[in-house]
Amino acid sequence: METFHLPDVGEGLTEAELVEWRVKPGDEVAVNDTIADIETAKSIVELPSPYAGTVRDLLAAEGDTVDVGAPIVTIDAPGSAGDEQTSGEGGARPEPPADTSDSAVLVGYGTGGEAQTRRRPKSHEKTVTSSVGVVAKPPVRKLARDLDVVLSEVSGSGPAGEVTRDDVVKHAEQASVFRNLSTPEWPAERERIIPAPKAATDPRYEAVPVKGVRKATANAMVGSATTAPHVSVWTDVDATRTMEFVARLKQQPQFADIRVSPLLVYARAVLWAVQRTPEINSTWIETESGAEIQVRNYVNLGIAAATPRGLIVPNIKDAHDLSIRELASALQDLTLTARDGKTQPGEMQGGTITITNIGVFGMDAGTPILNPGEAGIVAMGAIRQKPWVIDGEVRPAWVTTVSGSFDHRIVDGDKISRFVADVAAVLEEPALLLD
Repeated sequence: METFHLPDVGEGLTEAELVEWRVKPGDEVAVNDTIADIETAKSIVELPSPYAGTVRDLLAAEGDTVDVGAPIVTIDAPGSAGDEQTSGEGGARPEPPADTSDSAVLVGYGTGGEAQTRRRPKSHEKTVTSSVGVVAKPPVRKLARDLDVVLSEVSGSGPAGEVTRDDVVKHAEQASVFRNLSTPEWPAERERIIPAPKAATDPRYEAVPVKGVRKATANAMVGSATTAPHVSVWTDVDATRTMEFVARLKQQPQFADIRVSPLLVYARAVLWAVQRTPEINSTWIETESGAEIQVRNYVNLGIAAATPRGLIVPNIKDAHDLSIRELASALQDLTLTARDGKTQPGEMQGGTITITNIGVFGMDAGTPILNPGEAGIVAMGAIRQKPWVIDGEVRPAWVTTVSGSFDHRIVDGDKISRFVADVAAVLEEPALLLD
């Protein structure tokens, strides 16, 4: 019999929540078969078996927080002492409990309630994401599949009524941003005016354990807010040429299978601005001899992603070396991976500067808290048509706000202002990216 202990699947992991078992007693497993899903501070991770054999005992329950190194499962491996042992009366192994789940377990989550958060349909029940009767080009159908959009539910805006890329993206964005349209009723026992908190047994209160992503986010934000002196700035900008540039890119054949959005231009703008003001891409380090500022000569560009599990910040490694098409592809992969709950711990480590796209929620600007270890976070606001003064005349323009927060220990007001002005300049004139 072999005992499998919870390993450190990240760097310095001390504990993880056992989200769901993929096996039950009596199941046969091979080496590297996934036996469980665990949730670390930032992601859901599939746990592979290091042994081949028969699952004997599950030593932790779903929902338990397990310390690294603690035993979680025993497996009767061929040739091990456990092969000669039996359990139950008369030496017969009891029948394993029936598997009452109606679907396979997914590393990630859905968008429903708690009972459905980490399950996916069986292969023969897979949701159909396109329809034969819908007019759409192959790249658009592929995009719909990638974004889990049912084409038959999308209204086509093309000249012949065909579904376009923009139609699919708009539908997907609406589905992700406005995912809770119905307002639930207050529980019958809840009072409209709630007095001071009482015992946990009071039915008027609901205790929500702080763990996993929420616990990690809370600790990180408190640590960042209380150690780094934040300063925030913002400026409005005419992004009309950015919108025109994005529209032109969408028509290019090399972008046929890649989602192109203003976030792509925003990301390139941040990379360009970092190159011109590298201090923004620094980190504050405390050493035995005193503090020092480390300026990074590379950019791992973080993209804050709001998921049903909470906020995560995966980053694009060496984003400064990518072409605009490679960057667009990396942004698409990052978004899809985060939404599917497959972002791994290593993809969220080593970030150097972050973009948070609050515009998808209709927000114009914000004062975000720095991701720990970074000196800058930029908030991308909504792009709206507004009246704008151009050559002394008021005209409609696509206007957005560039805002952000910065570590004032590292960068002073002049560098902060220069950096934000550079980001705004690219949004106003994307041709600057050709420099």
